[in-house]
Amino acid sequence: MSVPIGAYLMLSLALLILGLIGVMRRRNPLMLLLSVELMLNAGNVALIGFSRLWDDPSGQVFALVVMVVAAAEVVIGLGLVVAIFRSRTNLDVDEMSSMRG
Repeated sequence: MSVPIGAYLMLSLALLILGLIGVMRRRNPLMLLLSVELMLNAGNVALIGFSRLWDDPSGQVFALVVMVVAAAEVVIGLGLVVAIFRSRTNLDVDEMSSMRG
């Protein structure tokens, strides 16, 4: 019993839309990071779905590479959030202009 490609793509689309809504609506940097992670996972679900459809493991390998990039993004993002939180207590993204050069 196999899962049809449409199910993978619908799940991927749902995750992508939730991530886009989170990026557009949230002002907390942690929620922005979580929303970006949702969008990256949407891409991973699509890659895995097409990999299973064409019976080619290269999509799954590429999904692992995307997971490594996502982990690095979280480490850098959380480091920035902690540094900003130590300098001031307001974490509103719209008011963070101190990082501009």
